[in-house]
Amino acid sequence: MKRNLIKIALFVLFLPIGGCKKELMDYKGIEGIYFAVQSGSSWGSELTWPYQPFTNVEFVKIPEDQTTVNIKVMITGPEKDYDRPFSVEINPDSTTATLGVHYEPLPQGLYIPAHSVVAYVPVTLKRASDLSIEEKTVGLRLVANENFGLSFPEWDALPGYTATSGAIVQEFDASLHSIRINDFMVKPKVWIGSIQEGNRESGSWGAFSSKKIKLMCTIMNLTYADFSSTTTMPTVLSSLLTSECAKYLIAQYNAGTPVLEDDGRLMFIGNVPWTSYIGVPWIPSK
Repeated sequence: MKRNLIKIALFVLFLPIGGCKKELMDYKGIEGIYFAVQSGSSWGSELTWPYQPFTNVEFVKIPEDQTTVNIKVMITGPEKDYDRPFSVEINPDSTTATLGVHYEPLPQGLYIPAHSVVAYVPVTLKRASDLSIEEKTVGLRLVANENFGLSFPEWDALPGYTATSGAIVQEFDASLHSIRINDFMVKPKVWIGSIQEGNRESGSWGAFSSKKIKLMCTIMNLTYADFSSTTTMPTVLSSLLTSECAKYLIAQYNAGTPVLEDDGRLMFIGNVPWTSYIGVPWIPSK
């Protein structure tokens, strides 16, 4: 019965604005608060994205070393003509991040503004070297106070809110939210290279490695985000990138300071005059 009542309450809350005034005025349930974070595919919107108990932050896509994410909260019950403070704290049960290293203290004095049902919790996150090796989590927990209870400790996924290519969490506690942060360098959507039989690198860029893409970005003043689509990485740019990086690698080799991958093989890009095999270190000729 509880879950059915929750879904009925949600149906009322998500009616189109033009037709919901009477329903909102007649709402008799708990005056509560919950995390209302939605995420999904770019072809969707807040009208169709599912509600999720987590937010992913990938520093590899962010040029700055610090960023602030705004975590949305909403309330159940009527609007009021005055501001209403609410409470949120770090949840130690789900937090693996370190204060001062991966995130800053939460702000004080948060409130739902007058004549509103929405507010945001700004959380400042920081890039750290260990995020390239291990994902960290900042857990948030809403705390009941004199203004708000906890609306949906048992949340059911809403029908129709399915615009995502990822998994939809069917049940969760909407008084909790996790921010997952990492700085993993994974192969981007645009990568013009492959691995052939015998682990031989081929194509314009060969096998992906974080060391290689970082070098590409340095040489051409690019960012990881530039490799996210053919719009930001058109053919003209990818061809120029291949040519300039190959020239750099050849120059370094001729200078006696060859650029090596972590396994010791010569880095491969474009028309370099050598063949590289993954796992086979380069042996200098005597």
